[in-house]
Amino acid sequence: MSKTAVPAGVGQVPAPTALPQIPSATAGFRARRRRPGMYALAVALIAAGGSGGFLAFQATGERTPVLAVAWSVQAGDVIKDADLIEAQVQLDPALKPVPAADRDKIVGKRAAVALTPGSMLTEGQVTTRTLVKPGERLVGIGLKAAQMPATRLSPGDKVLVVATPPDGQTVPAGNGDRPEPQQIAARIVRVGEKQASTGDTVVDVAVPSQFGPALAAQAATGNVALVVDAPGAP
Repeated sequence: MSKTAVPAGVGQVPAPTALPQIPSATAGFRARRRRPGMYALAVALIAAGGSGGFLAFQATGERTPVLAVAWSVQAGDVIKDADLIEAQVQLDPALKPVPAADRDKIVGKRAAVALTPGSMLTEGQVTTRTLVKPGERLVGIGLKAAQMPATRLSPGDKVLVVATPPDGQTVPAGNGDRPEPQQIAARIVRVGEKQASTGDTVVDVAVPSQFGPALAAQAATGNVALVVDAPGAP
């Protein structure tokens, strides 16, 4: 019996096709583990960045010892050592704080303005001059709320101290016209704290020397009032 020839390739199972190679995560991990120099470089960069940040913080957060106010000091009062404390602050070029090393130079001087506890002391807040000028006298006047403006008075304000009639009396009229009440031009030197017991506020005023005794006598009666001059008044 004759054999029939079978064409090439017929009845044969084709060879399997090779799949593309996909890199595995393990292979990548092995590749990364083969580069220890990169880790060393990263650690060095992190360390350099951290130290640089610390140096920058030191530069921007540098503190300087300065003087601050411990207790209230009224304008014109002599500054005592107990009125001052030392504080650490970051300096601002716009301010002129008094260095803590100058403490001995400040004690004994006068407050040019009222000093508030907790505030930083600056050069413009102290003076060697008294707030009473030559040719003036200082007079203290005790005033109730109705005898002074509700607007806060400050050292340097120009006022008129006006004599008022005693309780139950009126200023007598003259020639049909009410006469001008007696008044003395003055300058506020200090405003004291309101007294809890009486409700009075003592205001120190500077007046020309010749008016000092008369104003003190009038103030002792309590028959005075303060009138604030307009800004720019002579």
